[in-house]
Amino acid sequence: MSTERGYHHGDLRTALVQASFELLADGGLQRFSVAAVARRLGVSSAAPYRHFPDRAHLLGAVSAAAARDLGTAITAAADAAGPDPAERLAAVAGAYVRYVARTGAGFQVIYAAELYDFPDDARREQTRALMTTLIDLATATGSSSFQEALQLVEATIAVAHGYTSLLADGFFARKAHSADAVADRATAATRALVTRPRR
Repeated sequence: MSTERGYHHGDLRTALVQASFELLADGGLQRFSVAAVARRLGVSSAAPYRHFPDRAHLLGAVSAAAARDLGTAITAAADAAGPDPAERLAAVAGAYVRYVARTGAGFQVIYAAELYDFPDDARREQTRALMTTLIDLATATGSSSFQEALQLVEATIAVAHGYTSLLADGFFARKAHSADAVADRATAATRALVTRPRR
């Protein structure tokens, strides 16, 4: 019996997005394709096209879901860090490392260059909301202008994404190789960045 028969028409779309996350976690964006997602899910190569006409449409749905879920994870981590603005922003880095280690969907997926001109209002709403959350957290640390807050967000993302990449590449010693351990390192590095004297 075909696995595909186990899905109702509405459920297959959700299953395809979930399988996309699993594929990204295993192989990254370079190995991502509609055909690979179909194989992972055990459906025919034609099945995904009932819901997603091409790779961009499927990746756009994944991007929107990732932006939404990462935003939720960041907000939760910031709230758990307490009221200090520097600690709240530093928590962003740890939340990012943990999320990407689990899903494979980092900023290279959420803000994929191939989606820049992709007309998807739902995705754009989620990515804008994520960036607004980040800018608000940076502004709260005492940034004197929007531009300064944006630069702080950029630096925080660079630290978090860098640690995530090093984790994926097996850079860290075995005892410090867990996502939680690397998330803690990313948080500490971001804290040092945020609390350094500003010129």
